[in-house]
Parts: sequence; C-alpha cells; structure tokens
Amino acid sequence: MIRVDRKVCLRCGGCVAVCPHSALRLTEHGIICDEEKCKDCGICIEFCPVKALESRGDKE
Repeated sequence: MIRVDRKVCLRCGGCVAVCPHSALRLTEHGIICDEEKCKDCGICIEFCPVKALESRGDKE
C-alpha cells in the first residue's frame, strides 16, 4: 500500500490521475489510498513531483 506524506504533498491530484487501479482519491484532507484496490505498482510514486508517496511494502 502507498503512504502519503501529507506535509510534503501538494494535493495536485497527479497521482490520482495516473493510478491504473483507481486506488487513490483526492479529498479535502488530502490523498487517500484504498487498500483493497492498491496493487503497489509504484506508478504514482514515480509520478509525484515532490516525492510525497512511498510504498509501505506490505502488499503481497
């Protein structure tokens, strides 16, 4: 699953747009990751311009 550093995140929504599994969504509180949908593919991590996302590494 993806962890979002909310202190760094710009809330630009770019990661939401590139997620092929629709696991991320932008809310008024920031980016939320749906654990059921996230495949931990890392596409969102690579896309983030401020490196606010990282893999928790707990997806099998």
